[in-house]
Amino acid sequence: MKLTVLGAGAWGSALAAAFSDQHAVTLWARELEVRRSLRDKRENTRYLPGHRFPEALGIGEDFEAAVGDADLLLIATPIAGLRATLCCLRDAAVASPLIWACKGLEAETALLPHQIVAEVLGAQRLCGALSGPSFADEVVRGLPTAVTLAANDIVFGQQTALALHSSRFRIYANDDLPGVEIGGAVKNIMAIATGVCDGLGLGLNARAALITRGLAEIARFGVALGGQAQTFMGLAGMGDLILTCTGALSRNRRVGLELAAGKTLSQILHDLGHVAEGVSTTREVARLASQLAIEMPITQAVYAILYRDEPAASVVDKLLSRDPKCEGS
Repeated sequence: MKLTVLGAGAWGSALAAAFSDQHAVTLWARELEVRRSLRDKRENTRYLPGHRFPEALGIGEDFEAAVGDADLLLIATPIAGLRATLCCLRDAAVASPLIWACKGLEAETALLPHQIVAEVLGAQRLCGALSGPSFADEVVRGLPTAVTLAANDIVFGQQTALALHSSRFRIYANDDLPGVEIGGAVKNIMAIATGVCDGLGLGLNARAALITRGLAEIARFGVALGGQAQTFMGLAGMGDLILTCTGALSRNRRVGLELAAGKTLSQILHDLGHVAEGVSTTREVARLASQLAIEMPITQAVYAILYRDEPAASVVDKLLSRDPKCEGS
């Protein structure tokens, strides 16, 4: 299969390298200087230093040439770059099926990725979301990983999952596209919260409680937006949540740790050097939850820290002082 990966950050580079063992893969980056660096150095020196690309991996020079004869497109830009990439595909009259690996809700519109795809390319385009517990650094090293591919057509999803599946990168097909996208988006908010919890030294008991209540919050939000409850017990829900809330490689957890240390958000994002999708997602999820009257206290707490400049310690105190409820609520 001819596969073109659009977006050469850490995740796009890792996926392109992983899939090039089985398929003819082309990796394309928007910036000319990045494409030249990838081609000349055969390595993503900014986002995945020390991991040389497989010889079979091609670096696309021209956009139309990179996407023109692809059997499948994989968009691995941040959520902020998804719409622009889709518009380029539309303008180039590219009809290939596509999947995406970005997680989050679009700023200002609060749209999920599949809704953006429908707006730009039409609802009939075969498409899907690749999501689940996965760090780029471990994928590029060939460590075992399992993820979910949710598609708007189950046959397409099953065929694509089978084609991309390998013993080290296991892919399970799923037909709950909104549920998988919501799990992948909102878990980043919970990772920021968990980072704050750990940074304040509240202990492992508190971390476990936060993750568990965070999962309930994700499921409540997801079901309200059309997701299936069982999806949030799987790889794209609980699996991704656990990894992102506990893994040392989690950028969103690192944001929470730094907030607990008293650093400003602008300073944290500057030092991070990568996109932390949970920051913008918090704003959109909090706004949407308020509009739909969905109770999301952890999300609202993270929002208060990020966008109201409330001290992390006082926000956590307010969260802990809430009246207890039945666990199922």
